[in-house]
Amino acid sequence: MLPRSLVLPLLAVLLTAVVWAAGSSDATQTTGGDSTVWNALSPDAEKVIEECGTEPAFSGAYLSHHDNGTYTCARCDAPLFSSDAKFDSRSGWPSFDDTIEGAINEVRDLDGQRTEIRCARCGGHLGHVFRGEQFTGKDTRHCVNSVALSFEARPREQAFFAGGCFWGVEHFLEAIEGVSSVESGYMGGQVDKPTYRDVSSGKSGHAEVVRVNFDPSLVSFETLARTFFEIHDPTQRNRQGPDIGTQYRSAVFTANKKQATTSASLITQLKKKGYKVATEVIPASAFWPAEDVHQDYYVRTGKRPYCHGYTKRF
Repeated sequence: MLPRSLVLPLLAVLLTAVVWAAGSSDATQTTGGDSTVWNALSPDAEKVIEECGTEPAFSGAYLSHHDNGTYTCARCDAPLFSSDAKFDSRSGWPSFDDTIEGAINEVRDLDGQRTEIRCARCGGHLGHVFRGEQFTGKDTRHCVNSVALSFEARPREQAFFAGGCFWGVEHFLEAIEGVSSVESGYMGGQVDKPTYRDVSSGKSGHAEVVRVNFDPSLVSFETLARTFFEIHDPTQRNRQGPDIGTQYRSAVFTANKKQATTSASLITQLKKKGYKVATEVIPASAFWPAEDVHQDYYVRTGKRPYCHGYTKRF
């Protein structure tokens, strides 16, 4: 009989040989990746993220990785796991007993035996989640493929704001200390991979949105949201200044319940001050980066925002 310490590793290797060759049991549930929209992926990463495959056990770059920071989605850069949640399960794949709130969706495998985990932002396959193994006090193991991950050596969260033309919102929010990057894009519509022309027509249902990557140890979501409400007019419905249309609506697309609660609280404060706030608070969905010409527009052109400016409201 094999020693218990060798059972899990050997089982992992045998399982990998089967899964890597054929893909996981739900391989027909493709994630619809598009390298023209998301980050470019290696062939191995494509097989995992887009075809629900599994990398060979004990082969991943992040298996024995112990730096402090944030593990992100290799395809869309969404923050997924804090390094504080990582532990050694001796299973052959990186393991985490918790996720960043709102970052992961769970989907039951077609075989009914396992529960798959996908990036909530782009739908990319990450691995599976197991419970009842008692590895840690949280009794949860998110078993993740290294090739589905990237890593940043700092805490990171994301926020999504829509308030008229994304050029102006991006311009003001990226100046805040603690914000590492702001990207213009589209969210909240009914079609995949929308173009600026699609969104401008009003038929795709998307809003012009900015994705804010920030370090929560340096700046809070509340600070970002307060600034958002003070750099655009939250009382205007489906417009912002001269820009008219549903794509210019005011909205906070929240990444988790805490962001939703904070946003609702700020809106209540504004309403008590007499503002007839039209801003929607909606759970974040897929974020589609805008074309390069829309990124850092005012920095590149030297122009000034034409429908955004600071007005103290709190």
